[in-house]
Amino acid sequence: MPHGNGDTNLCLFPEEVTPNHHQLAREFVLLDNFYADAEVSADGHEWSMGAYASDFVEKIWPLQYGHNKSKKFPYPAEGIFPMATPAGGYLWDRAAEAGVSYRSYGEFVANGKKEGEPMIARAKALRGHIDENYRGFDLSYPDSKRADRFLNELKRFEDEGDMPRLQIIRLPADHTSGATLNKPTPRACVADNDAALGRIVDAVTHSKFWPQTAIFIVEDDAQNGADHVDAHRTVAFVLSPYCKRGFVDSTMYSTSSMLRTIELILGLKPMSQFDAAATPMANSFQAEPNTNAYMALPARVPSMRKTSKHPGANASHARWISPRKTRRTICS
Repeated sequence: MPHGNGDTNLCLFPEEVTPNHHQLAREFVLLDNFYADAEVSADGHEWSMGAYASDFVEKIWPLQYGHNKSKKFPYPAEGIFPMATPAGGYLWDRAAEAGVSYRSYGEFVANGKKEGEPMIARAKALRGHIDENYRGFDLSYPDSKRADRFLNELKRFEDEGDMPRLQIIRLPADHTSGATLNKPTPRACVADNDAALGRIVDAVTHSKFWPQTAIFIVEDDAQNGADHVDAHRTVAFVLSPYCKRGFVDSTMYSTSSMLRTIELILGLKPMSQFDAAATPMANSFQAEPNTNAYMALPARVPSMRKTSKHPGANASHARWISPRKTRRTICS
């Protein structure tokens, strides 16, 4: 973005691929000094949901990454091992403690063995608080279908007149499959993710809940590679009627800052010393609301374009492809 601290020479997915990400940064707040607290997805999901990664997670993930992932070194995070749970719990534990309603869409869930089978919560506090029909991490399943599912849920909430105050939504297609043969290209995956995000924001901002809602968007880890500022600098957004419009917020924020801001909005206790001490994202907000809705932009890149059998065909899009999983948090 030209009005922030950027370098277009390093941009892999420009506005043609990510029109909604760019437009949201223009209409709301551009966060050009935001950093992920985690290194990779394993500790990233722990930091994003708990402001901490336990000693177990931090010692196991370096053994698991880069090795045969099937048996000897298991993936240590996302509720698979109870001993990975931080002492202060996760965001949903603090919500349950405070009597705040909550729901997870694809985060800390085990997918059914095949499409159509229900999801299973991996965390005790999430039992009865997940959408069993919202698929978790699965790169063969497009984010467009996840957006369809959440929009159905949002319509149900509007019909019922209320929705959970804390909702965590996972949109993982921007992980991409790299240059794997017969898989959608990275550009197609990121474009699918961008379009799904735009549709969700569009629907929420046009709903009856928008005047009292904030949407936080962040990548869980820093595994995408260094830019001209720092290897941990990452994509993040905050959207709300009470957010400043067309504003660049260069305050130094991190994953824990976003969690602290959510906690302050919902009246939740901090989960660790890191979110307790983090700088809240106050500079992104203003006292007077602006309830103008967001209009989603259509995808400009075909979502089903697949990689070629010719290695060079997708080489320009295969560099620095990250195993990240984007998550959106809605507070109302």
